[in-house]
Amino acid sequence: MAINYCVECGHPMETRVMDGVERLACSSEACNYVHWGSYSIGVGALVMRDDRVLLVRRAQEPGKGNWTNPGGYIEQLEPIEETVVREVLEETGVEARVVSIVALRDLPRAAVHNVYIAYEMEYIDGEPVPDGVEVDAAGFFTFEELKSMQVAGFTQWLLDVAVHNPEGAGLRKDVTPAANGYFRT
Repeated sequence: MAINYCVECGHPMETRVMDGVERLACSSEACNYVHWGSYSIGVGALVMRDDRVLLVRRAQEPGKGNWTNPGGYIEQLEPIEETVVREVLEETGVEARVVSIVALRDLPRAAVHNVYIAYEMEYIDGEPVPDGVEVDAAGFFTFEELKSMQVAGFTQWLLDVAVHNPEGAGLRKDVTPAANGYFRT
């Protein structure tokens, strides 16, 4: 996406070299705005109740029809931990609280640099009810049930590293290029 005018003052943007990188900056001498890049920060929740994991079925693209962990994107002024609590509640009606970060995914792309943070969350209350907009089904499922479900690849990866390897010593880089993330070991 091209940024032609300054979001602060409306003057035309120009290309400048800063720290050895070409960046768009406001052409006005009175304005200091620099466009540092386009970023997207997403969050996801791994909520367990007994031996079951909370999943939602996506009602929209991308991934329509796939079962995934609940999640979404942060709002500009919203703390990240509040985002994941809100997203779980909005998509499923389930109340949960953050326990810890279990995985990070760093996916730099030309249009937007995407960072995804997955949280282990403690179930507090509520029965899963889909929001009917972003998701059309929600529930707690056993790992045996997941074998016959269309679970998104990234969600399966999260479950593998976070649930099946829970006694890790912190986050370690995933050397699998497709996953492009960090996870517990």
